[in-house]
This record gives sequence, C-alpha cells and structure tokens, in this order.
Amino acid sequence: MPLGQIDLPITFGDQFNYWTKTLTYDVVGFPGTFHAILGHPCYTKFMAIPNYTYLKLKMPGPHGVITIDTSLQQDNECKVKCYDHATAITASGELATLKEDVAEEAPDAKK
Repeated sequence: MPLGQIDLPITFGDQFNYWTKTLTYDVVGFPGTFHAILGHPCYTKFMAIPNYTYLKLKMPGPHGVITIDTSLQQDNECKVKCYDHATAITASGELATLKEDVAEEAPDAKK
C-alpha cells in the first residue's frame, strides 16, 4: 500500500531545449534500487517514445526533438546493482525463515 503521494517537477533536455511537467508519484515503504520509476503515465504526459533496444527516450521539445540516452555499460552496471540488491533482500528474508525453522527443530537442552 502506498504511504502517500508527492508531486515533483520533472525536466528533460538541456538549457536550450527542455520540457518540464509535474508528475505525481506514489511513495512506498520498501527498499529498492530505484529512486523513481518512469512508466507509461510519464511517457504519455511528455509524449515520449522509449526505444529499449538503443536505450533512448525521445520526445518533442519546443526547439526540436529531445533525446535522452545512456550507454550499454551504464545499463549493465545498473542491472548488476539491481541484481545484487534483490539477492541481498531475498537472502535476508530467507535467513529469517531459516532461523525460525532451526529454532523450532532445535533439541531441548533440559531433556
């Protein structure tokens, strides 16, 4: 369940060709590697088109097309961090479950 919502101005582009809109985000109380997830509502509001193959996001701007891109190396580093974080969360959850199981099966020292 979301803890609440927050409105944040989001700007794409540079000082000569930019576009700013205010987006409403749901605030959630779980650990994660993402600070914000931009999805279809964001793309719709900015009229943006994501291209996942080339890691680019294109949208119309007041002075031409605004293109946001990244590198395959940076994409891979983000994926590795997400994997490591997810593995740590899963391991911590499994560890708590294992501790409960071991505590139930432990022999009684008084017998």
